[in-house]
Amino acid sequence: MTLAETRGKCKNYLKSVPRDVIIIGVLIFASTLSFGLGYLAGLDASSSVDPGQGSAAVFEDSPIATTSSTGQVIASKSGTKYYLPTCAGASRISDANKIYFNSAELARAAGYSPAANCDGI
Repeated sequence: MTLAETRGKCKNYLKSVPRDVIIIGVLIFASTLSFGLGYLAGLDASSSVDPGQGSAAVFEDSPIATTSSTGQVIASKSGTKYYLPTCAGASRISDANKIYFNSAELARAAGYSPAANCDGI
């Protein structure tokens, strides 16, 4: 079978399919492709860390920040402020997002700033 014969068979097949079905098929294909590419781009974006945001994700495996509850100050992985364990703001951070620092200086070095509504910092 030659290329010209294959092209002719495809044209004949497309003539037998209603035009609306072809349009709907193309729309479904394009939207699925767009969603998949957007999902992959989102995965790529979530794996990188922007150091300008003050994110502590860079410091998760270092000795200055831990996820165990032994630190003197608490911060959120996605936040920019740190709190004393007795502050109300610290209790609003979910346990999965809490990062503990051994001192306020270490929290500042990781890019966090003291919370204004937490007395004693």
